[in-house]
Amino acid sequence: MGDGKDSGKVLDIKTADIKATAPVFRTQGKNLSTALTTLVSTLDGLGAPWGDDEQGKAFGDAYRPQQKAIEKAAGTLVLGLVSIHEAMADLSDGHVDNDELISGMFKKAKPADGHDQGDK
Repeated sequence: MGDGKDSGKVLDIKTADIKATAPVFRTQGKNLSTALTTLVSTLDGLGAPWGDDEQGKAFGDAYRPQQKAIEKAAGTLVLGLVSIHEAMADLSDGHVDNDELISGMFKKAKPADGHDQGDK
């Protein structure tokens, strides 16, 4: 899909691939959440661990005003990763439901009298 080769397929969605990939986003979201919690609690607990030398002051002057924005942005990324997991799971379920619906449309229907017209 999208590789520039004309395979004649519009979409080649494999629900097994979607289901296998979806949990990766949840896991990475949890990892990022843990890292963010560690960063915030450690820096808050240490005060100004970057020191009071020239480089430390420069870092602190740049970091402190942006600290809440950085934490909020990382929190948004955590929510985004978790929502991607949920969306991919929903996409997979919807794709299976759609395949079943389309398959049902093309199954050979038997006449009301129960005889298959191909049995003549």
